Amino acid sequence: MNKQEFITSLRRRLVGLSEVELDARADFYSEMIDDRVEEGATEEEAVAAIGPLDDVVREILSQIPLSHLVKEKVKPKRRLSGVEILLLVLGAPLWISLLAAGFAVAVAIVASIFSVIVSLWAAGASLVACGVGGLLAGLLMVVLGNGYAGVGLVGAALVCAGGAIYVLYLGKAVTKGAAWVIKKGILAIKCCFLKGGRDHA
Repeated sequence: MNKQEFITSLRRRLVGLSEVELDARADFYSEMIDDRVEEGATEEEAVAAIGPLDDVVREILSQIPLSHLVKEKVKPKRRLSGVEILLLVLGAPLWISLLAAGFAVAVAIVASIFSVIVSLWAAGASLVACGVGGLLAGLLMVVLGNGYAGVGLVGAALVCAGGAIYVLYLGKAVTKGAAWVIKKGILAIKCCFLKGGRDHA
């Protein structure tokens, strides 16, 4: 793929961005290719060094705030006719309700994910505190002459400490997984605002 083909494909995949944003991205990659050509690479080698077009589109989308894409998408390209305005007003109870419901579902899903994450970290911290407190109390009981109860408390503290390791490891894994899912979800939503990038979330 040469420079012109790459820039044309990139612009086509990013249809849905503002013209200013499109021009800025196209100019950035055009300049990058020109720099590599000046260093002695062919256009094809310079384009190949940038990486797959899918990765470039994902990288660009990850840098653009979702609010910019939404604003560009909802900005009218022409004046609405009287009939269109009337239909929007009459349909408002329906589409506003659907938007509110969709927003509420999204908030509920995110809140559920975060509550699970917070619960796991809180449980892990509690087990750590129980392990440390139980160990200190058990050792103190042994020193004060209550050996059996002290040893039992130390054993329980070690069980808590072992449980804390598993729970904290699970909390870390769930946190990383949730961050990955949310990142992919936002990228997929962003792709929906691009006519050419829909199938590359």
